[in-house]
Amino acid sequence: MGRLARMRFRIWGAGLAAISLASVPSAAVAQQAAAIVNGDLITILDVTQRIKLTELSTHKVQSRQEALDELIDEKLKLQVARKYVVDIKDKDVDGAFDGMARRAGTTSEKFAASLTQAGIDVPKLKARIKADIAWTSIIHGKFQSTLQVGEKDVLDAMQARKKDDKPEAGTNQYKLRMILFIVPRGAPANEFEARAKEAEALRSRFESCEEGLPLARGLRDVAVREPLTRSSVDVPVQQREILDKTPLGHLTPPDITLQGVEMFAVCARDQVSGETPGKREVREQITNERFAAQAKRYLKELRSAAMIEIR
Repeated sequence: MGRLARMRFRIWGAGLAAISLASVPSAAVAQQAAAIVNGDLITILDVTQRIKLTELSTHKVQSRQEALDELIDEKLKLQVARKYVVDIKDKDVDGAFDGMARRAGTTSEKFAASLTQAGIDVPKLKARIKADIAWTSIIHGKFQSTLQVGEKDVLDAMQARKKDDKPEAGTNQYKLRMILFIVPRGAPANEFEARAKEAEALRSRFESCEEGLPLARGLRDVAVREPLTRSSVDVPVQQREILDKTPLGHLTPPDITLQGVEMFAVCARDQVSGETPGKREVREQITNERFAAQAKRYLKELRSAAMIEIR
């Protein structure tokens, strides 16, 4: 799954259990039709759950019409995906769902349980994820030529958006080793906190990759991953700033993940020629803007041609 697809799955932080199941309509009412899109049914329950999902993810109240419009759009996306035989793997959907859980600071299992407790149907959420992945694939495949961004486009955009005369930093190449303090899945929060303290203790003693890596290997339930090389062009801005500020031979601050507590040893940092992070960011921004515009146009065409009955 590409960057554009991943970017569409950023979602909620706290308050997952704040909405009561008491507001779920009765089974008879829930199965009543809210709309029919080219023969595909959208129920009252679907609309109710979408309103809840939006409140959880954005902390904003969504109107019934807004929720219904979203669901109609998703039906159209899935229908066109079937038309073009777009095969979305379950692992891609599960991976996006895992990313939501990770950003919420929990495991996929606990995240799913919290959603269910809040009255959100997890399979329906995954259907929404699947629709977005399929839609991204279709827009890229069908309108590939219009989404291409040339070098002149990037340079013109950089010149137009230039705010000052500061030269852009060059491209760095990092040689890293991930060090993971393993925490079993489903472990309580205090176990993550205890391992984070152990990680900080190692960080204070870690002064070079040559001496620090063997030290890390000798600790309980600690994995030292294989060497990896990353370019600053391919690293998100926040992580790039951390890698640039970390002294050579030292560790980045601990970061809690689903697997445990991880840090990166910065074993080398060299400046190389090639596309700079700024150019990459501008290129991606232009691509995203073109994608959004083309997707909006195509969805409007699909709506115009669709048989949509609102109940």
